[in-house]
Amino acid sequence: MTYDKGELLDALKRYFGFDSFKGDQGAIIQNLLEGRDTFVLMPTGGGKSLCYQLPSLLMDGVAIVISPLIALMKNQVDFISNLSEHEGTAHFLNSSLNKTAIDQVKKDIREGRTKLLYVAPESLTKEDNVEFLKTVKISFYAIDEAHCISEWGHDFRPEYRRIRPIINEIGVAPVIALTATATDKVRTDIKKSLGIVDATEFKSSFNRPNLYYEVRPKTKDIDKDIVRFIKQHPGKSGIIYCLSRKKVEDLADVLCANDIKAAAYHAGLDSGTRSQTQDDFLMERIDVIVATIAFGMGIDKPDVRFVIHYDIPKSLEGYYQETGRAGRDGGEGICLAFYSYKDLQKLEKFMEGKPVAEQDIGRQLLQETAAYAETSVCRRKMLLHYFGEQYEKDNCGNCDNCLHPGKKIDAKNQLVIALKAILAIKENFRTDYVIDFITGRDTNEIVAHKHQNLEEFGSGEDENEKIWNPVIRQALIAGYLFKEVENYGLLKVTAAGKKFIKNPTTFMVVEDHEFSEDEEPAVPEGGASALDPTLSAMLHDLRKKWSRKLERPPYVIFQDVSLEQMATEYPVSLEELKNIQGVGDGKTRQPYAKEFVDLIKRYCEENEIERQSDLRIRTKAKDSMRKLKILQNIDRRIALDDIANALGIDFEELLDELEGIVLYSGNKINIDYFLDDIMDPDDVSDMCDYFAEQETDDLEAAFEEFGSDFSEDEIRLVRIKFISDMAN
Repeated sequence: MTYDKGELLDALKRYFGFDSFKGDQGAIIQNLLEGRDTFVLMPTGGGKSLCYQLPSLLMDGVAIVISPLIALMKNQVDFISNLSEHEGTAHFLNSSLNKTAIDQVKKDIREGRTKLLYVAPESLTKEDNVEFLKTVKISFYAIDEAHCISEWGHDFRPEYRRIRPIINEIGVAPVIALTATATDKVRTDIKKSLGIVDATEFKSSFNRPNLYYEVRPKTKDIDKDIVRFIKQHPGKSGIIYCLSRKKVEDLADVLCANDIKAAAYHAGLDSGTRSQTQDDFLMERIDVIVATIAFGMGIDKPDVRFVIHYDIPKSLEGYYQETGRAGRDGGEGICLAFYSYKDLQKLEKFMEGKPVAEQDIGRQLLQETAAYAETSVCRRKMLLHYFGEQYEKDNCGNCDNCLHPGKKIDAKNQLVIALKAILAIKENFRTDYVIDFITGRDTNEIVAHKHQNLEEFGSGEDENEKIWNPVIRQALIAGYLFKEVENYGLLKVTAAGKKFIKNPTTFMVVEDHEFSEDEEPAVPEGGASALDPTLSAMLHDLRKKWSRKLERPPYVIFQDVSLEQMATEYPVSLEELKNIQGVGDGKTRQPYAKEFVDLIKRYCEENEIERQSDLRIRTKAKDSMRKLKILQNIDRRIALDDIANALGIDFEELLDELEGIVLYSGNKINIDYFLDDIMDPDDVSDMCDYFAEQETDDLEAAFEEFGSDFSEDEIRLVRIKFISDMAN
């Protein structure tokens, strides 16, 4: 069946009201109408659905659209039904329908009214449905979210592997596979699994110039950072992705407690609640959805203004797909991710117990995500390279690394060392092995291969160790190296790389970011006022005065973080002082508290400072109840490990809570009864003397001092006691 360009445009206008096709849509539709298998790689918002919706209305028979998402099916069926004068033009067949509804669907298909049938892969393989579809003329099969077919995809679903055998059983017809994210490896895997290796391929650019990408360190203040960010974008729609259902619910509660219209969404909620939340978001009754990856696929909301990743995703494909839900109308789209190396370790731990091949794939995908988070090169360039696309500009002007570029160094010599090392070990190893080899680490694996005897072993041991990851990563982008993803991620030297060894030229790189959980969260541009350095210096001087007067370490009076917040938010009363981190009722009753607020008040008046409204991050009611239970149980002198067990948390979490109560809320507690049971009183006394002599209560320094004799838990407990006794 062929249509000329004019006829296709007439059909587009008649059915959809558009005057022209977007990108490759016209060519894709023509290819399918001519009966050829088609592979479509098109980013979110590119108009994939139209590529099978329009041809289904023009061709004889019914098109089968295989999709994993019930919500998407319903939305698209409603959409097509609104375009048609006849009822039954589009239907879906899935587990949500009763027998009467299924009979009606089959009747409409038999009578030729239905042009589009959406099915879940599980429904497609049911014997009744297979037998019925054998009796029907199929125009073509459309496989949406086709990345689900590949183990290398970010959302692998085993039932997708059964699609081709079922197609063969029902009746062969052209196949169109569509996905918003796929690397070269995933693309090959999809075509092979669907039996369409000769399909005509249409690949759109992955560049979304309107999206701004930023990665921030994930600190203990992440909730506050997110609340502040949302308050700076009032009334704008956003999605926040978390990896666990518990975190989704906790964060949604925190946002609601801070007057943000938000709701939780995950697969554990009943379908009625999920549907209501989706509708509320689309109708703008709520501004923010906090969700697992169960949310967003198939949600056609063009004006999502920000997508936040609370946890770093498991793969760059998942990250790209999720961030792709921002700014689909071409307007503002802020993509903010929080990164912590600890999160990466947790994700790796979750893989334990899975088949070895699956673990291997999972780790490689995680390493790519970590590389993206840690890199200092243009994030757009990094993302597009991952999907096999070259981004020619050096500075995209719309990511954190391009707006705040780091200092570049010429790594010509380091690149030569790396290339020679990879060739010396026969291009048969991954990045981590290569770096161990270059830096001269005689690991068990290196010794097993006898590579410590090679001349190139340790050839880069005199260089800064942190340079090797960015050198290898940026050599991949520059085309000097190639990574065989399907073959365990082995590094190979390209022809350009071999030429570089013979004739090295300038090779500029920027060292990776180092992320620390102790880093202060960044305050976004246009946000709350920055720390006032003059006031900060005055507050530090006042703290020194009281430190000498009371003969206590300065941090016992107020911690640095408390002074910094005072110099940012200017509290001018004892009531406002309670909103400062590390200050509770106990602190405000201390003789020095009034002197601090008086100093701030005087400073504001003398300098005519207009204070920002206070940003108080309220906690959830259940968090407050947990703290209350802990305090009540401590008052009853219940052993701390028994308190942890009763609350269903581990001992480390309980210590986190106690530190929050004592260090950050400024409350006083008495845990002497527990310490007396587990430690020698003289040891406790020695440790308290140590803390009294220090300028800081830094835990790392305390671990170095006492780590060989005491556990981390014991050191933390004594620090909690010391701060409670001395400061609160």
